[in-house]
Amino acid sequence: MQLYHHPYSLDSQKVRLALEERQIDYTSYHINPITGKNMGVSFFRMNPTATLPVFQNGSHIIFNTIEIIQYIERIAAVSSGAENFSPSGSEVLAWMNKIQEWNPKYFTLSHVPVNYRLFVSKFIRRVIIARMAEAPDLATSYHSKLRTAYETEEKLRNAEVLKHSEEHLVKLLDAVETKLSTTLYLAGEEFSLADVMLIPLLARLVLLKLEDKYINNRPHILEYWHEVQQRASYKKVIGMYFSGWRRQKTLIKTWCFLRFRSIMKRY
Repeated sequence: MQLYHHPYSLDSQKVRLALEERQIDYTSYHINPITGKNMGVSFFRMNPTATLPVFQNGSHIIFNTIEIIQYIERIAAVSSGAENFSPSGSEVLAWMNKIQEWNPKYFTLSHVPVNYRLFVSKFIRRVIIARMAEAPDLATSYHSKLRTAYETEEKLRNAEVLKHSEEHLVKLLDAVETKLSTTLYLAGEEFSLADVMLIPLLARLVLLKLEDKYINNRPHILEYWHEVQQRASYKKVIGMYFSGWRRQKTLIKTWCFLRFRSIMKRY
């Protein structure tokens, strides 16, 4: 089994947490979307959406995050020798879908300094154009991604888009806070796949240094956040890249790569 992912990718974190929690062995391939590696011709042929993560088991390839996690759940059941597989209950699935409905794209980018964001956006557009020249047969798909890149910048200048994204987030966090006032974890007293979906979202808020605004003022989420950071899966999937000084190391490494490639005009 192969997983194409990257530590920056929120959905990649969700899938990796599920794999670690279920103790499933897999081969890891890092595909950095900030440096445009997801636009590489071989990866793009496999997944023309260029989204992460991608899970492959033989000829079976899955792009949808929730479908990947449910597939992992089935694999874990088979591996454990369970004769009667019982998937996650309706409450777990409801929370998984509820969390996945919030798209972090515009919210995240709106909190990145404009000069950095525009630099990366310009770099990605140049990567797409370069890959288009390498694979003319994929030109239509690459052109679609190029158009999406321009549309993203337009939406980031639209105050209503950003307002809607934040309102959606606040509504979700308020629902989580209410739920955690009565249970230890999101779907009950045991850690579940619903928590696998929530943890990366909270980690993203911390990465953006927004914990005071969205986490610390919600006491039950704050207590939950301190608790889940102690899990081995969190430390391996998120903590080792973004805790303390590691956050700066991860970000600086990518930034230096982009600057070097831009100077050398190697896209």
